[in-house]
Amino acid sequence: MLTGNAHNTLKSLHSLVQEVNGANNLDQVLALIVRRVKVALGADVCSVYLSIGDARDRLMLMATDGLNPSAVGQVVIERDTGLVGQVARKAESVNLGNAPAHPSYRYFPETGEERYHAFLGAPIIHHGDVLGVLVVQSHRAEPFVEEMETFLFTIAAQLSGAILHAEAQGRLGPPTGGVSEKTLLKGEFSGPVQGQPGAPGVAIGRAVLIHPFAAIESVPDRHITDVEAELEHFREALERVRSDVHEMLARMHHSPAGQAQAGLFDAYLMMLDSDSLVEGIELRIRSGVWAPAALREVVLEHVKAFDAMEDPYLRERAQDVRDLARRVLEQLEQGADGRLAREYPKDTVLVGEEITASMLAEVPQTHLVGVVSVRGSRTSHMAMLASAFGIPAVMGAEGLPLKRVEGAAIIADGYSGRLYLNPDEAVSLEYIRLQREEEELAAGLRGLRHQPAVTVDGFAIELMANTGLVADIRPAQASGAQGVGLYRTEFPFMIRERFPSEEEQRAVYQQVLDTFHPLPVVMRTLDIGGDKNLSYFPIVEENPFLGWRGIRVTLDHPEIFMIQLRAMLRANAGLGNLQILLPMVTSLREVISARGYIDRAYDELVEEGYKVTRPKVGVMIEVPAAIYLAPELARRVDFFSLGTNDLAQYLLAVDRNNVHVSDIFDTLHPSLLRAIKQVVEVSEQSGVPVSVCGEMASDPCAALALIGMGIKTLSMSASGILRIKWLVRSFTLEQAYELYAEVSQMEAPAPIRAHLETALRDAGLGGLVRAGKS
Repeated sequence: MLTGNAHNTLKSLHSLVQEVNGANNLDQVLALIVRRVKVALGADVCSVYLSIGDARDRLMLMATDGLNPSAVGQVVIERDTGLVGQVARKAESVNLGNAPAHPSYRYFPETGEERYHAFLGAPIIHHGDVLGVLVVQSHRAEPFVEEMETFLFTIAAQLSGAILHAEAQGRLGPPTGGVSEKTLLKGEFSGPVQGQPGAPGVAIGRAVLIHPFAAIESVPDRHITDVEAELEHFREALERVRSDVHEMLARMHHSPAGQAQAGLFDAYLMMLDSDSLVEGIELRIRSGVWAPAALREVVLEHVKAFDAMEDPYLRERAQDVRDLARRVLEQLEQGADGRLAREYPKDTVLVGEEITASMLAEVPQTHLVGVVSVRGSRTSHMAMLASAFGIPAVMGAEGLPLKRVEGAAIIADGYSGRLYLNPDEAVSLEYIRLQREEEELAAGLRGLRHQPAVTVDGFAIELMANTGLVADIRPAQASGAQGVGLYRTEFPFMIRERFPSEEEQRAVYQQVLDTFHPLPVVMRTLDIGGDKNLSYFPIVEENPFLGWRGIRVTLDHPEIFMIQLRAMLRANAGLGNLQILLPMVTSLREVISARGYIDRAYDELVEEGYKVTRPKVGVMIEVPAAIYLAPELARRVDFFSLGTNDLAQYLLAVDRNNVHVSDIFDTLHPSLLRAIKQVVEVSEQSGVPVSVCGEMASDPCAALALIGMGIKTLSMSASGILRIKWLVRSFTLEQAYELYAEVSQMEAPAPIRAHLETALRDAGLGGLVRAGKS
């Protein structure tokens, strides 16, 4: 049996993956793999075959250490041919001592492999897809020991992620003598890049790659002696950033959608003058730290907790702070005359590792036709902004080779999440047709802004907005939202280096309540813990999502809870449209205790002379325990709000942002639909109203099912309201009931979605499923 040194192999594995991640092109990556694996396993040959073709039905020899180098790029093996094909076809390892004697063996004379007898091949798999085969061979006619087979399998599993990571970063260049750059871009090598649908529509144009000018994490420490000069340098940089933001604001005001987003840049200006940022930075400069490092320390304190968040909405808030810091750092590094100019073609599709709102604003609105971001998801703030501007977007395009997209012809399908680089004529003509029909759809939706959300047979469905920032208010109003179904109060806490005071919270809450008055505003009490930590109030746990979070934290810290409750009640004085929502409720004791604190805050304020009123109080139904406690909860609260994002995660035991299990997360899973229906039945029996405030409400298929099971209030991001209004106005309530009755008998998400999509198309709403399918 062929053996190797297990300790050395394990030691080599980590350094090999690190080297692959740092490689510059495909040749370099594969040369590293074959050289290091050959040594680690004590073999005479190591080769890599990668899947090619749209169907990945062939394998090409891409690199070797031991076979004839001239065979690279020339040997192509069908999946139903040879031992390499068998490994790929069965997605299983093959370990033979005398490979030429095996019936599946096929000899390729150009490789010179007739000298080798032992064969060990392991599939390179990523998410069930065979990317290629890693092979080692030896002169000796005996199989490799099982330990070596396990090591090769482990290395192949590690390399699959490393190869895709390098491709996403644009470091996988063309293989020598094999596949051309043009072929790679057209997708013959790896097919169209699959991302996530971000904002609906089809973008056809030229890719413009945008990079952040500065990386805040990479700023080194440096001591200064002239503190006053450094302070002046920092203040000048701030002033130049203020000027840039004012210019962006002026540009945004040229379009209705831009006006709707202007509040975000007002928030940027407020941050530039905020005590928590500016004074914190200046304090560090006065201690002898140079301005870039002082900026780094303060900003990273703010974003550290955000970066680990699972909640896409709140994670995007951190990105706004990070983006502003990038702009300040750029000015600190380049100075007053260091502005970089960029030309944007009239059909710009903005592409980047992580697109931000200010990057979007830098492009003339008449030139921007699409957005593609390697990071983010359909629930991210960037996706919402793109939708508000009517710009198609694809998010989470992790397989996109960024370094090769600049100037390429690109099609971004905001419905399917697919990207085509340098597409052929047939694909281009089809998408041009779809784009034309999508434009007709968008024009029709704009006419619905002032129309009521009423079914064909006259039943009203309330459509509300989810918000968390002042910048979200304008797009919510422009979409015709009938109030705020979920206002996330965490952000004022997360942008500070300390807990916000009662007065600071009151001012923020009052602005939201006053803007939407007399429409209702549902404010969720502080929901931290899990993935939402505060830099100044860290919560470190082994399993944070099942730990100290939500209502559990605020009940354990009544001093925090009482300040927030007092601020809410004071903000509501004279308005009366506040409703309070309690998050992560799992027991009656939590509701009773929370209501006790609300009563106490009310009594205190009355005694102090404030003219406050008692608001309605509801609970989030977002954990399975609350579903089964719904009858008891109904006797103690005024309303239910279904948080379907977390509820789906807990019911399915899946993190929706984890790429390894993201395909399991589906809001049309039968278990989730049945759980929601159970809460609806309790609502109908008790008279306690129930709404849905998760992103499920903005999914046309899911919204149709929700209406069919009896939900009368849907709350979603502003970008989805007009589309769901079109849906509401196209069906009778009886039709929705019948559709839910039909899908409730189905056993899996796929047939449920297919059945609902068919109903949408039959009703002439195929445009909500994807462009051109009405």
